[in-house]
Amino acid sequence: MKSRILLVEDNPDILKYVQMTLEFNEYKVLTAMNGKDALNLLSECEDPPDLIISDIMMPEMNGYDFFYEVSEHPKYCSIPFIFLTALGSDEDIRLGKMLGVDDYLTKPIDEEDLLAVISGKLKRNKRISMINKKMEDAEISIEEDYLPKEQKDLIVLIKVVWDDRLGPVLENYFPKNSKLEDSVKKIGSQLYDAISSIYGQNSITRAEGLLINLRNFNIMAYTFFDSYIDDTFRGGRRDYMFSILAPKITYFHSLKIKKKFHELSLFFKENKELDLKLYWDQFTDILTGDSE
Repeated sequence: MKSRILLVEDNPDILKYVQMTLEFNEYKVLTAMNGKDALNLLSECEDPPDLIISDIMMPEMNGYDFFYEVSEHPKYCSIPFIFLTALGSDEDIRLGKMLGVDDYLTKPIDEEDLLAVISGKLKRNKRISMINKKMEDAEISIEEDYLPKEQKDLIVLIKVVWDDRLGPVLENYFPKNSKLEDSVKKIGSQLYDAISSIYGQNSITRAEGLLINLRNFNIMAYTFFDSYIDDTFRGGRRDYMFSILAPKITYFHSLKIKKKFHELSLFFKENKELDLKLYWDQFTDILTGDSE
């Protein structure tokens, strides 16, 4: 089956050229001339496209706003997204990457680069989909893996921020009277260092999540790393991390936790304030089975 690509470009000549290039290479192409038309097209599609390529400077709705709408939609947020644009300055590219796009190609278009990027993104997304499908199809009962409710005091939600002078700093955590309270600061630093070593401190330009086994503390942690634009910090962004700590976190629980962290992080970036107890209650319900 041909991979389906949504191409959004307001220049009719470029639109036609890229469309013909993709169709010649066995892709099925859907087209729109601005973000608003593209969103309408997506809403009419029974099955979402496998990849989106979008220009940035367009009438009605530009590429940045279009990407924001796509990334906020639960049905479309996992679709690989590529900016194809004449905006080629370091600042433009950095902004695109910080928004979370999967890649950024500049005009004039290099056909080989375009096809290579598309092929790579589609293959990676296909592998992820296959893994998720296998996990969904596995007939595994997870009821017995719920934490006993008497272990709720071992579940801790922490927030760590990056300080240009001090490094990772534990900014807040809940509950304050947890049995892990004496170790929370060390755990926060260890998790932050672990995420940075895996993804690279300067390479994290979109939300990343990871399930980690901290053997030295005999706990599991699901850690969610994200950032927002802030010119007062080095590199023009502020990095931060949320983690939920518990004696046991299964892969199946981590899928629900990841979705909840996306929600938490988006709310934080818009408001810069959080009621950690509210989210701790929700994470605890997931881990103890109260949300079922």
